[in-house]
Amino acid sequence: MNTGDGDDGDRAGGAGGRASGAGGDAVSADVRGGVGAGTDVSMGAGGGAGTVRVGPMVFVRLKLRLVAGNLSGSTQRLLGFVFTALAAFLFGTLGFLATAVLRLAPADIALEAVTVLFTVFLVSWAVVPLLAFGLDDTLDPSRLALFPLRTGQLVTGMFAASVTGVWPLASLAVMAGAVVGLATGIGGVILGAVAVLLHFALCVMISRLVTTSLSGLLRTRRGRDVLAVSVVFFVLAAQLPNLLLNGGLSADPRAVLHGLASVLRWTPSGVAAGSIADGGLTAVAGVVLLAVLIAGAGWLWIAALRRALVSPDASTQGAAVRNSRGLLARVLPDGPLAAVAGKELKYARRDPRGRVGWFAAIAVTGVMAFSLYGDGDGAAGGVLAIAPACIGAVMISIQWCNAFGIDGRSLWMNAVAYGTDRDWRTDIAGRHLAVATIAVPLLLVLATVAALLAGDVRWAVPAALTAWGVLGAGLGVGALTSVLMPYTVPERLNAFTGAAPGQGGVAFVASFGALIGTGLLALPIALPVVLGLTWVSALAVPYGLLLSWGGRRVAGKIAFARYPALLEASSMAT
Repeated sequence: MNTGDGDDGDRAGGAGGRASGAGGDAVSADVRGGVGAGTDVSMGAGGGAGTVRVGPMVFVRLKLRLVAGNLSGSTQRLLGFVFTALAAFLFGTLGFLATAVLRLAPADIALEAVTVLFTVFLVSWAVVPLLAFGLDDTLDPSRLALFPLRTGQLVTGMFAASVTGVWPLASLAVMAGAVVGLATGIGGVILGAVAVLLHFALCVMISRLVTTSLSGLLRTRRGRDVLAVSVVFFVLAAQLPNLLLNGGLSADPRAVLHGLASVLRWTPSGVAAGSIADGGLTAVAGVVLLAVLIAGAGWLWIAALRRALVSPDASTQGAAVRNSRGLLARVLPDGPLAAVAGKELKYARRDPRGRVGWFAAIAVTGVMAFSLYGDGDGAAGGVLAIAPACIGAVMISIQWCNAFGIDGRSLWMNAVAYGTDRDWRTDIAGRHLAVATIAVPLLLVLATVAALLAGDVRWAVPAALTAWGVLGAGLGVGALTSVLMPYTVPERLNAFTGAAPGQGGVAFVASFGALIGTGLLALPIALPVVLGLTWVSALAVPYGLLLSWGGRRVAGKIAFARYPALLEASSMAT
């Protein structure tokens, strides 16, 4: 599963695509001065006297230098990287043990489980870089278009960079556990190891093929909008098996596993799992088939890469810009509050990175609401009405735990206009006002729908009031995390970018901390209402307003005191 090493560089790999900004200096050093760099840079055998051959290790070193450079000088980012590295280590270790222990299960069940697992890895490598982390500079081949590199050098270098990182190694370790769980005899171990390596290489090839093929589309606004909407369907599709099981459509998990494996056994993942379990001539044929598929995927990747390097960049084409004043700009008096609120509403309407937070919040809330109804078993209607609304409020507020990240380098302009901590409080208040403008009616609709599904529309009132209070608490916590743990939201290509290389751990800790903090602060108002004390919901809105005001006040003082650090963390080169 291609999910990151604590930064976007490992999430989707391909540090060979980061040849601008901070990465450009590293590429120039390795490419132009590579003659003395070692074994991976040498004079071309068939080229002219001045031809320099760039090997895969140049891209690997570039990726490691990008990560190390973004970690240097910041204890916060270093701790975040260590945290995600430990998470990857635990994932790889526990996953390896889980697949290895399948040897204790019946052979057919073990084979079916590995088939489904391998398929999940293959699909994740192809989809997760797009839907979760985005086509940032580490994936965009156009970043190396101006360097004198042949397509073959780019392919081998980007492949090597893709497998460099703790998360790719963790996913390989989990798949390697299948050799212990399925292989029989020395032949099975050898062929199984080869099958695992080939399947891992196929995962990387498919990932690079998808991201390279879509790189041009995702540089356009329409492509980013389509991708932003598609995340809703992807999240729902990923949860469909769980929802079906919770809904009682299948009381036999063994039958579900058998049905899935029966279909997936003819896929490349099924062939790889079967090769590990067989260990004979069938395994040899399966290994050969995997090698052919890798060659085919590599050929398609080379073709897509050549096309991407010579195609015009659609993102540079002119577009009409309509100048209009929003509703808040008409209602509020002119000033920083109205300006900031209007800017945030434009982000939500026109920037895919702004919209994706709302899409993600709605999708996750919908999935969890369906899960609650599926597990209801006659639970009180109040719980089924209030829980989805509160979950929605938490998910919305979490999206703003890094309020300044989307501004990026433009945050420096605040230094011109803001001279006191009160100015920073006004800025944060404008952001909160913009969020509330969208979230308050959205949570009201969600509470009403949840109350109708729960069987008593009267629960809509306490559910909405409680959700608004939780939203206020979450915004107060988000204001603090925004100034204490800021990080860069990469620009340009994709709505689903996470954080700059070296900041992935900070992003995870900020989101997780905001989730825990919001949950704890929401308990005094949410828990009594869930238990039946609906009158407490009348106190939820004042409680949420108080917490959001307190969070803004403290965050304003912190932001004013550490503005240089805030600007540096929010505008790192990506």
